[in-house]
Amino acid sequence: MKISGVDIRPGNIIEYEGGIWRAVKIQHTQPGKGGAYMQVEMKNLRDGRKNNVRFRSAETVERVRLDTKDFQFLFADGDTLTFMDKETYDQITLPRDQLGDAAAFLQDGMDVVMELYEEEPINVQLPDTVEATIVEADAVVKGQTASSSYKPALLDNGVRVMVPPHISSGTRIVVDVYSQEYVRRAD
Repeated sequence: MKISGVDIRPGNIIEYEGGIWRAVKIQHTQPGKGGAYMQVEMKNLRDGRKNNVRFRSAETVERVRLDTKDFQFLFADGDTLTFMDKETYDQITLPRDQLGDAAAFLQDGMDVVMELYEEEPINVQLPDTVEATIVEADAVVKGQTASSSYKPALLDNGVRVMVPPHISSGTRIVVDVYSQEYVRRAD
């Protein structure tokens, strides 16, 4: 489906110069002289490269729809991750860096959604939040009782997050996978 260059929105997946790209950030600019354009920061879904491109309103790009399938994470082996199709039980192995920082939050047996372009795995969507256990938390500094004061803590998967002062080591918390921020205490 062709769309105008100024109709690109964050999250859109487009075909550009033979690659599949996800629009990360957009900025609409209307200079005093000349036509308006959309400055688009894009990330290549195949190799992770980033690119900044200007699209004028007269330019069109191909918007791509990805197929989605339910998969289950099985195990990690070094720099590779193995997933299983929940319908056919076929296994797919992907490089860890294709998931980026979110790979640290994968847990055995976790249900994920695989995005496919012409049967090729392009992206893996994890749940927005996961539960994790704090293994190490800094001590509270006396006198810092303001509600906005947070302290660093280390999770069982090796990721560092900022948590409220009342959270201590051994506590299970809910963490946002993509922003890597504390959400709430796990029930």
